[in-house]
Amino acid sequence: MSEASEVSEVSETAVLAVPAERVWEVLSATGRYAEWVAGVLEVTDHHGEATVGRTYSERNRTVGPLTTRSTWTVRELDPPRRRVDTGTGFAPMHDMTNVFDVEPVPVGDGLGTRLTYTVRYRPGLGPIGRLIDRLQQPGLRRSFQTSMRALEDLITAEGDEHAGHDG
Repeated sequence: MSEASEVSEVSETAVLAVPAERVWEVLSATGRYAEWVAGVLEVTDHHGEATVGRTYSERNRTVGPLTTRSTWTVRELDPPRRRVDTGTGFAPMHDMTNVFDVEPVPVGDGLGTRLTYTVRYRPGLGPIGRLIDRLQQPGLRRSFQTSMRALEDLITAEGDEHAGHDG
């Protein structure tokens, strides 16, 4: 199998005790990622509500004190169920794609959300890059779980009075 065809995928799912509509609202606010996405230090440019074809930029934590700047393009929106963005700026990872799948599910006496956070990318640097990729995947999984819990906490803290907040 050639390096060009090897795609890595890391995916985590969590059930959040908050309504899917609110999850979608916050997911769609491109300026709010630093509030809940682990590794996003700041959003440096955004366009408000996610719009297909529009971009947003971030400053991200990579390894230790190192940071990078990334630019994301919204590629697919299927409100309130699915969002797909592609990103650049994460060398040596190429062809980066983030996917958020949102599904309402019963939680306790009400409705919550099953959120699946997936990233697909092609590791660079040949065999050493594939080794680094295998080593970093558990940390990616933890950061996805941390991000989804932070999203749940943010929505819970905002309560109903902030429904419709657009950042």
